[in-house]
Amino acid sequence: MSQSGNQSKRRTAFFISDGTGITAEALGHSLLAQFPECDFKQVRVPFVDSVDRALDCVQKIRDAARRDGCRPIVFSTLVQPDIVGALRSADDQATFLDLFEKFIGPLENELGMKSTHTVGRSHGIADSQNYKARIEAINFTLAHDDGITEDNLEEAEVILVGVSRSGKTPTSLYLAMQFGVKAANYPLIPEDFERNRLPGEIHRYRGKLFGLVITPERLSQIRQERRPNSKYASIDNCRAELESAMKLMKREGIPFLDSTSRSIEELSAKILQEVRISKTGF
Repeated sequence: MSQSGNQSKRRTAFFISDGTGITAEALGHSLLAQFPECDFKQVRVPFVDSVDRALDCVQKIRDAARRDGCRPIVFSTLVQPDIVGALRSADDQATFLDLFEKFIGPLENELGMKSTHTVGRSHGIADSQNYKARIEAINFTLAHDDGITEDNLEEAEVILVGVSRSGKTPTSLYLAMQFGVKAANYPLIPEDFERNRLPGEIHRYRGKLFGLVITPERLSQIRQERRPNSKYASIDNCRAELESAMKLMKREGIPFLDSTSRSIEELSAKILQEVRISKTGF
């Protein structure tokens, strides 16, 4: 099949793990992002901790191959040899990328010892300070989503602002989950633009503010999915809100990023860099 033919088909990508699958998904997603012209259906399969569950995955992989008409791509972080072997019985139906295999061998050679091949070993961080900090950050971020409350806002390490549906909530949660950052977010609404001031008391924390903007076309598309054919989703309203939001941010000296074509991972990394939050422990 030609390269253009492969690109035109929707191809399934599996992220298979003996744990939550977050590691496999994060690494796999970063790799797939290098091929923006390809259309991937991404499927995470966590807690594959037995041969039977691995064989269930094999059936899913073969079903996807038949449905798509092309080989699925499988990202795996399984460590038990018998479970890995069961999964690899679908070798003829898929392209396998064993993410641990690529790293464990060189580490064993360098360290002069064998890996324990223990399932879910990374989950032993549950009692660490880093883990507790992440949980606290997630709880804080959920409590301060969309301007729900101003209580304890002084604890926020960053406060995201922007019009509705510009990406504030997912970015805030990613900062909390991945970096342990206490992130709040506030929507900028027409009433704020009429008053020509920031909402609530967040002007007191101007040094923690960071803005997100988006193109009017993309914003309208996102809002149409939520409230189709409404004034809220109209291109004219989206354009007016964004123009007012950018004027307010510029006047208040708030740095901002365009979220239109940036992933949450990229947005979060740039926000961390801009506001100079050091989370080297994560």
